[in-house]
Amino acid sequence: MINNFSPWFNPAAAYLHIPFCAHHCGYCDFAVASGQDHLIDLYVEAIGAELATLNHPAPMQTLFLGGGTPTYLSAEQLERFLQSVRRWLPLETGGEFSIESTPESITPEKMDVLAKFGVTRVSIGVQSFHPHLLPVLDRRHGPEHVGPAVAAVRKHGMQLSLDLIFGVPGQSLDDWRQDLDWALELGSDHLSTYGLTYEKGTPLWKDRERGGVKALDEEAELGMYLLAMDHLAKAGFEHYEISNFARPGHRCRHNEAYWANHAYLGFGLGAARYVQGRREVNTRNLKEYLKRVLAGEPATFQSEELTPEERARETAVVQLRRSDGIFRTSFQQQTGFSLDDLMGQKIIGQTALGLLRDDGERVWMTREGKCVADSLATDWL
Repeated sequence: MINNFSPWFNPAAAYLHIPFCAHHCGYCDFAVASGQDHLIDLYVEAIGAELATLNHPAPMQTLFLGGGTPTYLSAEQLERFLQSVRRWLPLETGGEFSIESTPESITPEKMDVLAKFGVTRVSIGVQSFHPHLLPVLDRRHGPEHVGPAVAAVRKHGMQLSLDLIFGVPGQSLDDWRQDLDWALELGSDHLSTYGLTYEKGTPLWKDRERGGVKALDEEAELGMYLLAMDHLAKAGFEHYEISNFARPGHRCRHNEAYWANHAYLGFGLGAARYVQGRREVNTRNLKEYLKRVLAGEPATFQSEELTPEERARETAVVQLRRSDGIFRTSFQQQTGFSLDDLMGQKIIGQTALGLLRDDGERVWMTREGKCVADSLATDWL
């Protein structure tokens, strides 16, 4: 029997989106606003109004401020925004409070504000430490900005996560190894390593279509992914999700809620929420978002109600991304479905191919399976 009072149905995690950036990077397909700084104060007011639709405070176990670049806001703007967050989404004792940032947007004043409001974890979008690769990614910071940003985070005792990208045009295996080494030397608690994707419609995608950039071949990308797995394992990191590595005790608990397919709230431009089996997504149009929310109207752009079987299949796919895999007993408790009734033949076939392992209690991806994770997920769906 499904427990409707569990985190599977009642959110204990909330995501808040701050879209503003100094510059919109060429590979980015997120809901981002650059060159619209005059709207920041109005946006802070609007997201506060959206939070107020909760009607009463909703205590959370994890909070995540993403973007965009949340730390692009001034210290004063951050303070006003975080006052609304604290009022409507108070963090439970021992909770995790994460914020995304870029190296050049972190200042001592902003870090003082984040510490004041209980931020526990900062994720810095470094992407690469190599000056010749940063322009390819359309990044505006330099390697020299990273050290001071890390020092500012560490001064307040916060956990440190760094984002890195591999598969960049012109990147060598040695470049990638050096990026990993530099991240380790900085004492990172957590590393997210993403293969560069060419999202249709982005400037980077257009450059590739015109022949302006040449993507690395799949074999080179695979070599970089395998190197990350081996290199970070030797450094004592757990490969706890397809793209994420952490020192023991430093996993991102907020993202683990996503990968467990637990319920979560979402506020801000383009933000998604998943509650009681219904998924809703806010509009990605900034002016439309401001207009709707400030008029007291929902910002929802689209929504869908998943059937119990659709929820179960989706749960299986996202949980397979975890190194822990899918535990049969908890899966049935969460979804009301037997994993083997839903996916038994696929599990048997992919285990025979060496892509999965199955010990009777749980199913998880092998090293080979992680290399074709997207294909496995498509097959399961």
